[in-house]
Amino acid sequence: MLRYLHTKDLHAYPKLHRSMFKDRAAQFRTRLGWDVHVNERGEEQDAYDALNPLYVIWENRDGSHGGSLRFLPTTGPTMAKDHFLDLTDGRPVESPRIWECTRFCLGAGGGSRVSAALLLGGAEVGLGFGLSHALGVFDARMVRIYRRLGWGPIILGVRGTGAGAISVGLWKFSRKTRARLLLKAGLSEELSRHWFQRSFGRQAALQAI
Repeated sequence: MLRYLHTKDLHAYPKLHRSMFKDRAAQFRTRLGWDVHVNERGEEQDAYDALNPLYVIWENRDGSHGGSLRFLPTTGPTMAKDHFLDLTDGRPVESPRIWECTRFCLGAGGGSRVSAALLLGGAEVGLGFGLSHALGVFDARMVRIYRRLGWGPIILGVRGTGAGAISVGLWKFSRKTRARLLLKAGLSEELSRHWFQRSFGRQAALQAI
């Protein structure tokens, strides 16, 4: 199932909490070799996790992490603004209607269905909160995933080439995209809306209809 949780809410789901940050360490440092901080508990966290971001998390049946991504408003600190400003020609992308989405992570065994469900959750966030776009920093491996799921970004800038390329892009939120992701994830609109409503209330869910 999809859960929508802020950092302050994670303590209520200790297994989900621990496994998410451990899966991030396994993906970003162990598999991808990124220079990220991993604490003594084997969890990867950065300064943006301390800003109470909104996490979209796929929770496995046993309560563990299946995949996740996180959102932060672009009106505050963001990775794109703080570390990749050269990819937007030195001009930060800032708008109340644009949130940054980062740390797309899949747990062990997470496949295309979980990937689609996470992007579906992202689409629900955008529609539910009246956003126009998501801003994202992503590496070359993600291009194939976005293309396969049918929700590719508008590329704003690229640093590097080949497998080491890092890009910044914008994703436009739309009901058509959500409908496509529902099919990819094998989920009904009613169930997806229920999961979103459970976290943010009926009014927020109705805005996304």
